Amino acid sequence: MTTFSLSGKEYIELNKLLKIHSLVGSGGEAKVRIREEGEATVNGEVETQVRKKLRAGDRVEFAGEVILIEA
Repeated sequence: MTTFSLSGKEYIELNKLLKIHSLVGSGGEAKVRIREEGEATVNGEVETQVRKKLRAGDRVEFAGEVILIEA
C-alpha cells in the first residue's frame, strides 16, 4: 500500500493521481482505463469518473496498486 498526501489541498483528481504514481503514461490512457475499461476502484466501488475528486481517507485500487489518500 502506498500513501498520497494532499499537502493542504482539498482533493486530487483520479486521473492526476494515476499519472503522478506512473500507473498510466498519459491522460488519454487514464481516460480509457478508467472510463471505458473500469479498471479503477475507489473505496471498493468501480469508478468510471476520470476526474473523480479524491479526498483524505479515500482508498484507490488500480493495476494491482493500492493508494490511500491522506490529508
